[in-house]
Parts: sequence; structure tokens; C-alpha cells
Amino acid sequence: MLKTLEPDRPAQHFHESWHSPEGRAIREVIFGANDGLITTVGFVSGLSGSQLLLVDSRIVLIAGLAEVIAGAISMALGAYLSTKSQREFFEKEIGIEMREIEENPLREKQEVREIYASKGFSPEEVEIVVNRITADKEQTLQFMVKEELGLVPEAFDSPIKNGFLMGFSFVVGALPPLLPYGFLPAVRALPFSLAFSALALFGFGVGKTYFTQKNWMKSGLEVVGLGVLAAGIGYLGGWVVSGLLTG
Repeated sequence: MLKTLEPDRPAQHFHESWHSPEGRAIREVIFGANDGLITTVGFVSGLSGSQLLLVDSRIVLIAGLAEVIAGAISMALGAYLSTKSQREFFEKEIGIEMREIEENPLREKQEVREIYASKGFSPEEVEIVVNRITADKEQTLQFMVKEELGLVPEAFDSPIKNGFLMGFSFVVGALPPLLPYGFLPAVRALPFSLAFSALALFGFGVGKTYFTQKNWMKSGLEVVGLGVLAAGIGYLGGWVVSGLLTG
């Protein structure tokens, strides 16, 4: 209905070289990767801290892989459904707006007039702009969707794309904590798992500054701090629970 809001067809004449359109995916990528890594490092730390499972790293590895698969599917489906639901809601709102334009064009024209008047345009300027915008229904719809509903192209992201990015990023983020358990005993694997996780978390934090332009050191340490917190809680939780069960 509203072609200019489709994210795959940006308006070329508004493009500026310093913009990073691909940065719109940063939410799914960072969220998925961080969640996968932090969840997994907390999970394997909890298992490693368990006195029952400390003797066999294969149990940690198998359980960790099962957690990664389940988590990736859950994250992908969650991102898909949330994006799809949001898009459907916005499309419904646009449909209502279009119906109002067709059924009551005078009221919509007055709304456009009020919007420009609130921006400080003189009455003469307002009438010129209003007449130009409301001369075409599609143009009126585009204006109202942006100014009244506050919708932008990012609101119409692809549910499939977001779901894939979220699930794939979760898997990528979950791998570093599990790698040491593939070739080391659980007792020796945990320090390497934490080290790999810390490096990966720091890398994710630094990587996102490509789009955010924030301080790379601060961003990296912030993400590492969250991972350390998750690992500590997971290890402590595993140790306490196993102690209660075997006590």
C-alpha cells in the first residue's frame, strides 16, 4: 500500500554516504549474539560448578548444544512473531488512516494544516503546503503515516529476515563457551571457556561501535561485565544446587 515505507526500496535521493542502512540489523545481531553467549556461558558454568557433572565434559557439551539449539529456535521464532505482529498492527493503522482520507478528506486536510501550523509556518505558507500534500491521496497517506502515526521504514522490517538474524546470531554467540568442552575435561575446560567467552564478548562490544560510534573500550568492557556476571551467577547457582541435592 505504502511503497515508500518498504525497507527494501529506500528513497535514493535522500541517501548520504555517512549513513549505514545495514546498521538497522544491529539490534537483532547484537541481541542474538550476546544472548547466545551470555546464556550459554552461564549455563555451562552452572554445569561445571555442579559437583555431579564435573567429571565428564561430554555431559556439559551435549547439554550445552541442546540448550543452544532450543535457544536459537526460540529466539528466531520470537523475533519472527514479534516483528510480524508489529508489522500487522502498523499495516492496520495505515489502513484506518487511508480510510479516513477517503471518507473524510476535509478533516485530514485540517490535520495537515494543524501539523504545519505547529511547526511555525505562516498561514499563507501552511495553505500552500497543505494544498500540495492533499492534492494526491497517496501523498497524503505518506505524510500522515510519518507525521501522525510516527512510522518509519524500520517499522516494516521483514519478519523472516529478523528471525533468521536472531537465531543465527544466537548460535554464533553460543559457540565460544562450548568449544573447550570438545577437547578438554570439564575442570580444565571452564577457564578456557570463560576466556574465549570474554574475548568474544569484548569483540561483540567493540564491533557494535562501528555503527554506534561509541567508545570501543567502554563498549567492550560493558559487554564483558555482563558476561562475567552471568557466568558467576551460573557457577554459583550450580554449586549451590548440587550441594543441596547431594547433601
